[in-house]
Amino acid sequence: MMHCSENPPAPVSARILTGDSITTCLSPLVHDLICNLGFELRENCDINSIVSQNGEVYWEAITDRVSYAESGQSLDYRRSVLLLGPVCEAIHLHISSLTRAQFEIKYSPWFQWTAYPELFLEIFDALKSLCPPAISLSVMKLASCLERALGDVFLLIGKECPFLLRDLLASAELAQVFGHAVMDILKVFIGSPCGLNLRNILWHGFASPQDIPPKYCSAMMLFTAGLGQLLKSYLHQENVTLAHRPFVTLTNLEDVIVFPGVTDEVLSALENVMMKSAFLLKAMLPYWETAVSKFKVHRFADCTMLLLSQLEAGLRRVFAAVNKCPDRLLTAESTILYTTFDEILAKHLNDGSINQLPHFLGEPAMEFLWDFLNYQEGPRIRDRLSHGEINLREFPREAASQLLTFSLVLLLRFTAEDTLTELKEEATIQLLISLAESYRSRCHPAFQLQKQVLNCEKSLRMWPVLPVPEEPGQEAARLEGNSEAFACNSLISKILCEFCHHIPGSTCAVNGLDGLPPEKWPQLLQELCSTRIPTLFCPRLVLEVLVVLRGISAQCQRVSDQVVASLQLRHRQWVEHRLRSRQRQNYLRMLSSVRLLSPVLYLILLLLALELVSVHTVHGKSAQDRQQYLRFLKLILQYTENLVAYTNQEKNKWNEAITLTHAVLLRIWTFSEKKQMLMQLAKKSTNQVDTS
Repeated sequence: MMHCSENPPAPVSARILTGDSITTCLSPLVHDLICNLGFELRENCDINSIVSQNGEVYWEAITDRVSYAESGQSLDYRRSVLLLGPVCEAIHLHISSLTRAQFEIKYSPWFQWTAYPELFLEIFDALKSLCPPAISLSVMKLASCLERALGDVFLLIGKECPFLLRDLLASAELAQVFGHAVMDILKVFIGSPCGLNLRNILWHGFASPQDIPPKYCSAMMLFTAGLGQLLKSYLHQENVTLAHRPFVTLTNLEDVIVFPGVTDEVLSALENVMMKSAFLLKAMLPYWETAVSKFKVHRFADCTMLLLSQLEAGLRRVFAAVNKCPDRLLTAESTILYTTFDEILAKHLNDGSINQLPHFLGEPAMEFLWDFLNYQEGPRIRDRLSHGEINLREFPREAASQLLTFSLVLLLRFTAEDTLTELKEEATIQLLISLAESYRSRCHPAFQLQKQVLNCEKSLRMWPVLPVPEEPGQEAARLEGNSEAFACNSLISKILCEFCHHIPGSTCAVNGLDGLPPEKWPQLLQELCSTRIPTLFCPRLVLEVLVVLRGISAQCQRVSDQVVASLQLRHRQWVEHRLRSRQRQNYLRMLSSVRLLSPVLYLILLLLALELVSVHTVHGKSAQDRQQYLRFLKLILQYTENLVAYTNQEKNKWNEAITLTHAVLLRIWTFSEKKQMLMQLAKKSTNQVDTS
């Protein structure tokens, strides 16, 4: 017999997460390595043997503590951590004994090489505060800053900086500057999963605030000063100057801004929800509280760093639960791959089975995460921050705001149905949930193609409104009437008529040789480019097609930009009577050619939009047909590339452009007669235009 409980059951999202008694996500061996091993050796180190009164680091006293395997080649990481423990303790006591002014005088000059010397004063303040989340954040920032600076040093000798920190630390180039022994120290701290691995356990959200001994943060700070001293000697000896790579900006950030700006109401809601959500472990709550505090004081990079690591920690819990692999919640040992965003957001698990997390979270949430973190044309916000590529002082509020709001919606999914009822029903929160649930990818190549097509159409719309001479004369009329131009117009009409049969829900009518009425183009392309294309885990074949389609679109944009610039320049010169006779004839030829090129480019944009709508039907083609189709697309790409060359102001090959256009229109018509375009293969049931 069933008994009713007073409270309704928690939703599935909340029920799948258990184990809130967990106080660390470090596996026992890793926890022991970080939290205990470096404290076992009871030894008082004299700080004066490690650093001089004026702040010079005695590296030999530190590198002597590094232990190697019997072969003498590979590092003995555990023993090195054990032996370095007392050194780190002495460094920490030394730094803790300094005032801010003393620290600045003694060490600030040696942080200049990092291009972010003020960061180390912030880290000093964090160490003084004794606030565990602030110390964890300091290690994260120090590691990313150090990686960027070491990359700059690498480029003094090497040509292409390694993407991964472990490869950078193992490079011969850095060993040449700093010495192998010094680089081995860094490997023990941040360069290997066999060592302390402080960077990775924090950036991937494994370490709770209590897991990071402050003395390791102090030691890393002193090591950075010591590296600055070694670098100064090297630069003087080699007579070279260190150049810093410019910071990058977040790509296409404007595309992924879908939530309104964060208000006090949203911050208050998040503070409320994170106390009740099963998404996060209580041991990690201080990180969430610090993230909100950082947002309030406009430290947007700090806020984002903490949110990223904690989203990964929370999603790893969900991943472990839905895939029934609870052991994946903890850091694995160095011999086993541990679970990070890369696997959490993937289609398949390492064993080839289907990852259940995407189905559980739903496409909108997955698309948001892929947009922000993974797609090459997205902000790639975690990569940029963790590798030190972004100026933290100018980190955009909008990026932190989007991530904060997404986090709120995600945390709400993991609260019991009977909690926070009033909050969930508030109009502001309902709007945010609605926006999150309707999210579609904005950084996938398919969306970027839609964006390119619409931008090009806007550019083409300028052509007819640009000023032209009132009476271009008989030459223009004669050029307009030539047989090749007439043949082109005829082909355009035939191809357009064929394409219109494949426009979803089309009532499109082609008016003989006049083609589609000009006022119809913006609406038609807008509707086609509003079609929702499945993008999550897009197959390689589809991506291959998208690469070529986007190449065509990019070249069309270049042609349009060149034509606009040429029309404006030549008209100004015409009015000012600055054109010689030959230039006047060339200008008139251009005016005639442009009247033909405009409908051709519109036709190509329509082809791109229609092929994109049906792009997934490429799987229905045989391997041979796919190759023929790609050859056809590359032929159009070649045409647009040639058109860019011919319409260049330096070349002005307008007659050749018409000949080229006639040839490509013939090829398009011939291929369309084979019924091998994707729009021709698509099933009608899949061709519904979403104009929402």
